[in-house]
Amino acid sequence: MVSERHCVVRDGLGAAWPVCLGYLPIGLSFGVLAQKAGLGPLHVLLMSVLVFAGGSQFIAVAMIGSGVSAVTIVATTFVVNLRHLLMSSAMSVHFPGISRRFLALFAYGVTDESFAVNMARFRGEGWDRWRALTMNQAANACWVVSTVAGVYIGNLVPPGAFGIDYALTGMFICLLTFQFRERLHIITAVVAAVLSVSFSLIFQGNGHIIAASCAAATIGFLIKRHSRKRKVHA
Repeated sequence: MVSERHCVVRDGLGAAWPVCLGYLPIGLSFGVLAQKAGLGPLHVLLMSVLVFAGGSQFIAVAMIGSGVSAVTIVATTFVVNLRHLLMSSAMSVHFPGISRRFLALFAYGVTDESFAVNMARFRGEGWDRWRALTMNQAANACWVVSTVAGVYIGNLVPPGAFGIDYALTGMFICLLTFQFRERLHIITAVVAAVLSVSFSLIFQGNGHIIAASCAAATIGFLIKRHSRKRKVHA
């Protein structure tokens, strides 16, 4: 039994370490940016533990720094994290008859990276739910530690040094660019930008961000559905 547990932990950590290597610099960067936005170690610790979603945390920090309301921040990050519902649903086929408590714990640790690694491992031999859970939680621990460490590093970095003011903008440009898989994605992004600027000139407050995101996503969906129908009837 002890040997089996050792193998489970070893295999889980073996699958997690490449993900952790990627999380370390991103987590440290997030901690530095969060410190510049006025967050302390406890704030970042709670955010990383309770939210555990890198892209959403970066968005939240940017919105906090801009003075956006809490309701808008929660709504925006909720929409961004909706993809986790799809990833968790896709993973659930590998856990038939498993307790809801385990599924809840496992779903908490699902990220883009852990999802990709676990799905690839489940297609092979010798991978089970305990190894997948170990992999998820190891990545989670690495993210939490690196983000909190980044806050302390941020205390040593003077405001404006190393182009840190542009780091968050640069991060979002990279995140957006990496999502471009086809021309429709670029069109949707452009529509979202145009709508966001237009709505900001018409409406007060920060609701224009959510409104533009939902409208652009809807337009993108309609364009894709129309394109599929044309292919079917062609």
